[in-house]
Amino acid sequence: MNKNHYAIIMAGGVGSRFWPVSRTSLPKQFIDVLGTGKTLIQDTYQRLRQLIPEENIYILTNHKYLDLVQEQLGIEDRSRIIGEPAMRNTAPCIAYACHKLYALDPDATMVIAPSDHLIQDTQQFLEDLALSLDAASKSDVLITLGIKPSRPDTGYGYIQVGKEVLSASPKFHKVDAFREKPDLETAKNYVASGEYLWNAGIFVWSAKNILSELEKYEPELNAVFQNGQNVYNTGQEESFLLENYPNCKNISIDYAIMEKSEQVYVLPVDFGWSDLGTWTSVYGLSTKDDAGNVFIPDAENVIVYNSSNCMVNIPGHKKIVIKDLHNYIIAESNDTLLICPITSEQEVKQVVADATKRFGEAYI
Repeated sequence: MNKNHYAIIMAGGVGSRFWPVSRTSLPKQFIDVLGTGKTLIQDTYQRLRQLIPEENIYILTNHKYLDLVQEQLGIEDRSRIIGEPAMRNTAPCIAYACHKLYALDPDATMVIAPSDHLIQDTQQFLEDLALSLDAASKSDVLITLGIKPSRPDTGYGYIQVGKEVLSASPKFHKVDAFREKPDLETAKNYVASGEYLWNAGIFVWSAKNILSELEKYEPELNAVFQNGQNVYNTGQEESFLLENYPNCKNISIDYAIMEKSEQVYVLPVDFGWSDLGTWTSVYGLSTKDDAGNVFIPDAENVIVYNSSNCMVNIPGHKKIVIKDLHNYIIAESNDTLLICPITSEQEVKQVVADATKRFGEAYI
């Protein structure tokens, strides 16, 4: 393993679309969403430690989840678990982490990866990541991994692939443009053209190069963390963060840097990826009974009559009888039960907002 290679796992999201199973006190990344016996963040950590020295893997999370991260990953060195004192989207947290790692190792090259995605072909993923780390360490580029689309999906952003390639490694293509989540007709055109990839939000770059681009395109944000260069990896770091981090603007790394930089290249990949963004995505990846029903953790305590294509996530100690239901989500946790048509799952965020007003924050 290369001692100058690092990984930053982003684990600060709430995952409200999986409510009530995912909630503020126990978000999606800390849950065994697929019933495999491991949480999503445990899967992500175990996957990356096959390529990155374990002592070089850092977790970026909300300060309220510090203990939860340490418990689930068994990390003894608490300095590798970085708590954000405020929610400010991905650009501030990535900028902070990159400044911190640059102060530790000016030759650092790193992967930035979400904590709550599914990757089915680990070996292919690691090969693509190794290739990207090598390219980023040798060239002044920002690399993103683009997923070859299997369908015209309206739930993902898209990356338009250019014809220009990286001379030192021609598998990497210059990015022509980033596109927002399209409507169905546009998504069909994207896929049919063969010029577009799904934006997976997985990035690879050197600390030196990303900080240069931050200085160019987000000088005010960069200055916040530049001012802390003498306190990173010291006992003064936490107080510096508490004072300065909340003042950062709320902006994603895509808007702040990736859509502006002239150095962005994409590697087309295909390693069985899903962002597990909805109950439907979990349903599609899970084992089904003869009627198309999915039961997580299992069907041992479930009796089903004339029901099909249902996504059922109920604690193992509960008993449930389902009759005459078709294409429904049934999910229960924290003394809260959600029953709704699968076709209405995009409305779960509004349901969460209404539940908060009616029942209080203890149930979200």
